[in-house]
Amino acid sequence: MSRKHFGTDGIRGTVGQAPITPDFMLRLGHAVGRVLRKSGPRPTVLIGKDTRISGYMIESALEAGFASAGVNVLLTGPLPTPGVAYLTRALRQDLGVVISASHNPFQDNGIKFFSAKGEKLPDAWELAVEAALEEPPQWVDSASLGRAKRLEDARGRYIEFCKASFGSDLTLKGLKIVVDAAHGAAYHVAPDVFHELGAEVISIGCKPDGFNINAGFGATAPGALVEAVKTHGAHYGIALDGDADRLQLVDANGRLYNGDELLYVMVADRLAQGQRVPGAVGTLMTNMAVEVALRGRDVEFVRAKVGDRYVLEELAARGWQLGGEGSGHLLALDKHTTGDGIVSALLVLQAVCRSGRSIAEQLAGVDLFPQTLINVRLAAGQDWASSPRLAAEQTAVVAELGARGRVLIRASGTEPLLRIMVEAADAALAQRCAQRLVDAVAV
Repeated sequence: MSRKHFGTDGIRGTVGQAPITPDFMLRLGHAVGRVLRKSGPRPTVLIGKDTRISGYMIESALEAGFASAGVNVLLTGPLPTPGVAYLTRALRQDLGVVISASHNPFQDNGIKFFSAKGEKLPDAWELAVEAALEEPPQWVDSASLGRAKRLEDARGRYIEFCKASFGSDLTLKGLKIVVDAAHGAAYHVAPDVFHELGAEVISIGCKPDGFNINAGFGATAPGALVEAVKTHGAHYGIALDGDADRLQLVDANGRLYNGDELLYVMVADRLAQGQRVPGAVGTLMTNMAVEVALRGRDVEFVRAKVGDRYVLEELAARGWQLGGEGSGHLLALDKHTTGDGIVSALLVLQAVCRSGRSIAEQLAGVDLFPQTLINVRLAAGQDWASSPRLAAEQTAVVAELGARGRVLIRASGTEPLLRIMVEAADAALAQRCAQRLVDAVAV
């Protein structure tokens, strides 16, 4: 059976258009509930959400669907995606559900699922849900209906979890930090985490109104963070996305560090503590300079397909702990089962506090290769993969770059976009080659 509804990061789309409609969410809750019931009687799911206004509608529909299948529901209210993953595991729930479209605008929403261990679920589970969606509903009787209740202090529990990832012998006292929550799920979590660890915190992007998530703030729009760091004379700035599973970090000079660089800092910190780091996992998009730098420190580097689930799979297969993407979705599997923007920020700041060296100093000698990334919107039904024009141009570009760079062309897993990336030692060459590929995609 095909994955009709599930993409690379759960189910996502525009609210009011299939599948992000209340009738489908009712069916989805019922189908997932039926799959859960096969593994045991009276399962319980934990549901969290970000700050989109559509979250209320979707939450209610899912709740009804689960109850109609005989599944209990525990509601957290607004909570970061990694917070839902943590509480699902900590409270021994059968399933974690996140209502969020992550870094997308407020008009979109989606659903992500976590296993009882707080991990992303395998394809086989998603296929079982797809199969259940095709079957007629089997409503339970009144005596068998699921119950719903709200979890008290989900926020406080998650704050303590985040703080526990920071060295108990360390403090953030003396640091002024700007925290930008993108008007998203971490608006009432992230500022308190850094404040309670001793930092002076200036909050921006922490006033959600249901419509402003990711709008001009957060990891996908770091300009506001850069400006705030300069205005307040802060040492660092931390930007999360709408569901707080990814991170962008800025220093006092306004220098923005991406996930590739922060992954290197996390690895280097462990090496400095005498810990063994056999390897790290990046993606096909990870900057080549980071790979070269890690290998220079005898740390093996492996590239997975783009998407945190593929980085996770590669880490699990190799028994490694550290991985991530340039987007700032970082993984430290000895700290959490999934990407966590707050925890990742704490691990980077931990490296700063331990070493007494700034992020810039720790990255001395790791000079990123220039990358040009251009998103090309695809027309409905456009078959870019079979385009002889694009194939010929790609062959020509690869030949021109030779050992001086590389090309990556891939479709977005969440939007009708083709992502074209060219990496080269020379920025002008990367830009020129990328534009040639973009022109070859034009209909």
